[in-house]
Amino acid sequence: MSTWSETEVVAPELAAAVRGRFEAHGMGLMATLRRDGSPRISGIEPLFALGELWLGMMPDSLKGADLRRDPRLALHSATEDKDVKEGDAKIAGRAVEITEEGIRQEYLEALSAATGFEPEGCDVFRVEVTGLSFVRPAGDHLDIHAWSEGGDVRLLERS
Repeated sequence: MSTWSETEVVAPELAAAVRGRFEAHGMGLMATLRRDGSPRISGIEPLFALGELWLGMMPDSLKGADLRRDPRLALHSATEDKDVKEGDAKIAGRAVEITEEGIRQEYLEALSAATGFEPEGCDVFRVEVTGLSFVRPAGDHLDIHAWSEGGDVRLLERS
């Protein structure tokens, strides 16, 4: 699994496109797994800072409980329109809960600098990236750029 900065080294153009879609809105959707194995979709405001991809959430949230039980997740950028003219980004990975106070404080300071928001308390997770994809219309088809850990970026065309 890769940190965000390691992902940027192995797939720089794709990582920049994916990050750009998330940062365009500051909002995304996160899929986690409930206790019974069924999926849960939650809104999330991912933060790219300090060479990492961070997730902060309210204490004792269900999505946090899901990630503690099973760290696998998928993030999807906010979609602007059904034609995805600006593209559509996805990140696959695993969440690592951050409990060390020094690292949590670094995240909180980065969050405050980026958004002006200063939470009283929150659960903090760092994402270890296992895959990226970016979809964009290209005339009569879709171009899908994808990367999975250990591989190269590949281009798929779908009609």
